[in-house]
Amino acid sequence: MEKITEVKSETEPKWYVIHTYSTYELAVRDNILKMVENTGLQDQIFDVVVPQEEEVVETKTKRKTVLRKKFPTYVFIKMINNAHNYYMVTRIHGVTGFVGAGGRPEALTPEEVRRNRLEKVNAEDLGLKIDDVVNIISGAFQGHSGVVSEMDYEHGIVKVTLLLFGKPTPIELEFNQVEKDNNQN
Repeated sequence: MEKITEVKSETEPKWYVIHTYSTYELAVRDNILKMVENTGLQDQIFDVVVPQEEEVVETKTKRKTVLRKKFPTYVFIKMINNAHNYYMVTRIHGVTGFVGAGGRPEALTPEEVRRNRLEKVNAEDLGLKIDDVVNIISGAFQGHSGVVSEMDYEHGIVKVTLLLFGKPTPIELEFNQVEKDNNQN
């Protein structure tokens, strides 16, 4: 007999985490998106994401860039949490359940959503301008600080100048990879 998990109904969409079988992340994402389209749940399930990042892999003869899953066996979903949506998602092949106490979906906090770069960030949300000091919160330069030198609003890119090995080095980052340093004057 299958254990029925009580699901607290919500009215606002929030981000949740789904656990999957190993290597099933992309298939689960694609199957959820097809299910949403086929059942008309576009007003209930808004986004499904498998966070990936580029990694440079070097062999003896060549160098190539590959996509690596940031969180193997996990898929992020933005949905309105209710019993029907829970049932539909957990019935997808490869889904083992939601992350949360007792298998009940627990919404990510706004900080977790921002840190995991699940939502696009606007420059207005960051309150950034040229010459602002920013902290890099994700990617290869995480933990470093730099100064904003350019902003590309159309593509969501900020150019930040860092001091690397004593030399100013410009790097391009997405808006959601930086946060304004609140300790600046």
